[in-house]
Amino acid sequence: MPKLLRITTVPLSLKLLLKHQMHYMSEAGFEVLMVSSEGNEWHDVLKSEKNVRREIIPFTRRITPLKDLYCLWLLYQLFKKEKPDIVHSHTPKAGLLSMIAAWMARVPVRIHTLAGLPYVSKTKGKQKLLVAMEKLTFRFAHEVWANAKSLKKFIIEEKLVNPDKVKVIGNGSSNGVDLDLFNRENLQENHLVAATMRLTPGEDEFLILAVGRMVKDKGIANLVEAFIQSKIVNRSKLVLLGDFEQDLNPLEKKTINQIGDHPRIVHVPWTDHVAYYLALCDVLVHASHREGFPNVLLEAGAMCCPVICSDIAGNKELAVHKKTALVFPVGQVPALKEAMEFAFVKRTEMQGYAERMFERVRQDFDRKKVHNEILKAYKRLLDKE
Repeated sequence: MPKLLRITTVPLSLKLLLKHQMHYMSEAGFEVLMVSSEGNEWHDVLKSEKNVRREIIPFTRRITPLKDLYCLWLLYQLFKKEKPDIVHSHTPKAGLLSMIAAWMARVPVRIHTLAGLPYVSKTKGKQKLLVAMEKLTFRFAHEVWANAKSLKKFIIEEKLVNPDKVKVIGNGSSNGVDLDLFNRENLQENHLVAATMRLTPGEDEFLILAVGRMVKDKGIANLVEAFIQSKIVNRSKLVLLGDFEQDLNPLEKKTINQIGDHPRIVHVPWTDHVAYYLALCDVLVHASHREGFPNVLLEAGAMCCPVICSDIAGNKELAVHKKTALVFPVGQVPALKEAMEFAFVKRTEMQGYAERMFERVRQDFDRKKVHNEILKAYKRLLDKE
């Protein structure tokens, strides 16, 4: 039985970005071990990933040299003890330390999945350090799995990696979308009622939804500003679903005050019931400044919810302007404002875009298909050994 180690910096990534994948691999004949830092999310992870063991490594998300060296040593010891056939990492910190430690321990197959590049939105000084870290991660990996074709193209053009190492599994995405969970026909009435009570929508009120971490890189400030300036502000409600992360990539105080004080902005802390909010809202806005392959667009597509998104490469993997979504220039508040006003007026056209995205998502990004493609890639790499 081959042994597979899946590693992320924080367990939230295992819970949200890789859900059910480790269990699938266990059922497919792998002995699977999950590795991440401590966190409350482990309860849910262990519940969904049945028959899969875990190991705690005290990763930090910040650059902490002494702690990082300690984690590198712990990973090396873990790999020597477990003797895995495959080490597969996600997220920047876990990727860097895991690939180096796996190389030191001579692990036969080393894979890193790339789901975005944090350095693109940082200052020049910090960019150099983050670029160097990405290059090291890619150097010690046997394969780098970019979760979007545009991301593969970008890292090759930037000369961050040997082009022969880079793969896109299937059509992209790290985990696809659960078409049973994100399905209007499978929604439970009690959860739908609870979400409705949370939003308390007025009669004929246009509901605009954003889902994700409440941080600067997600374009939250742009969205809030565009909404407040829009002509539809008094006939709409902006719903922001996600937690604030003021320790990393914080929002400015002005934006936080606008969210808290504006009568037509509703902040909903993170919930696993995203499908219910997608079902209730008229449009999803994803204004992100950087992205690999955005899961929220897959989820909106599966729910046939119209989409407005920025024109970053990751979004454009799914969103084609006035074909499957409305696409606006990233960071451009006036353009985002106009897009929301268009969506308010042209609801029939928006629904047509949503239906085309729905078909694409169902055809190419069913989670079961994505899991099977990853399994085939594992077997291909093991057969080389």
